[in-house]
Amino acid sequence: MKLKEYYFEIIFGLISLAIIAKFVFSTIDLSEQQNTTVLPVTQIETERAWGFPVDSIMIDTARVRSGQSLSDILRPKGISAQTIDYLARNSKETFDVRRIKAGNNYYLIKTDPLKNHNFMVYEESLINYIVFDLDSQLVYRGEKQVDTIRHTSGGTIKTSLWNAFVENGASPVLAVELSDIYAWTIDFFGIQPGDEFKVLYDGLYIEDQFAGIGRIHAASFKHSGATISAYYYNNESNQQQGYFDNDGNSLQKAFLKAPLKFSRISSKFSNNRMHPVLKYRRAHHGVDYAAPTGTPVHSIGDGTVVKKAYQAGGGGNYINIKHNSVYTSQYMHLSKYAPGMAPGVRVKQGQLIGYVGATGLASGPHLDFRIYKNGTPVDPLKVEAPPVEPIKPENLELFNALRDSLANILDTISISKPEPLLVIEQ
Repeated sequence: MKLKEYYFEIIFGLISLAIIAKFVFSTIDLSEQQNTTVLPVTQIETERAWGFPVDSIMIDTARVRSGQSLSDILRPKGISAQTIDYLARNSKETFDVRRIKAGNNYYLIKTDPLKNHNFMVYEESLINYIVFDLDSQLVYRGEKQVDTIRHTSGGTIKTSLWNAFVENGASPVLAVELSDIYAWTIDFFGIQPGDEFKVLYDGLYIEDQFAGIGRIHAASFKHSGATISAYYYNNESNQQQGYFDNDGNSLQKAFLKAPLKFSRISSKFSNNRMHPVLKYRRAHHGVDYAAPTGTPVHSIGDGTVVKKAYQAGGGGNYINIKHNSVYTSQYMHLSKYAPGMAPGVRVKQGQLIGYVGATGLASGPHLDFRIYKNGTPVDPLKVEAPPVEPIKPENLELFNALRDSLANILDTISISKPEPLLVIEQ
């Protein structure tokens, strides 16, 4: 009898331990093994709280894998197929879930650690995010707070504008922005060691992390001994905005200086050039830009496509664009055309029209770019295109005051590493 009581006590004890263990482990969130972060909202940056008015939240942080869908993300977390289907079908006006991209971050949020996830946040970009409310099945957009800090940068070009910004500790994206501002006045294929630049611009920050370049307010570029200044002016009342020089003339011209970015000139306009394939001299009435196959080619100005054809023994795939009664531009050796290109189609300045290639008679990938004035070929590097409208007389006083204040800041910039000036917006 005592032996039976002894065994009964052992069995009862084991059952009790099992019940206690089950209770303890059921209250432990094993998602720590899935890199879950549990932080009070006061310890989370306000922007990363996505506006949730809660005292504490639990966050599962992950990155969308290749081929992963909304269902692939939510089903393993216990979200029903019915809820996922409803979210997908009723969120299209806000966000099409088929546009979820591999590599973007998403966050699964619990406002109660003892319950299932009740929010999913998908970061569409550094600034924009989508919130999926898994309880109410609502979907809405949000934006993170962006702080703007005004910066200055100045430097001397040794090899390229891109490298100059990198060496200066600034974002090389500034090289692209400056090339856009000066696209009508400076041929960036012809910049030289010793050229200098200064720039006043806004840096965008999210959660104290650099997120991109905002407005460039002013810049100066010293090229071939001449300094060209650019000041951004925006008068909404009469719809005049853009970059203007010291005298209030627009930096924008009827034509871009070049039809593609960041390449090199491999052959200039000539009446007696040794042909690289035919090996004899003949006229070359264009400028060759050496660039990798697939480099985007843009129209230098507004116009109409008048010809799209193939020339086997010469230009390969090419497009002719008539800009006005005087000027026509031609783009040759294209690997392919941009969608929609056809005779009669109107194009805008800077619009993509095709891609660099080596079709036709070509020794390698490059763009043969030509300009015709009244039907006669002219050197594209020497064409002086007319500017657009300058600052209107009634706006000159305001512009001059803005120009002087910005010029004073540019004068203080040394050719050294950039320094932030001040936080101008939060």
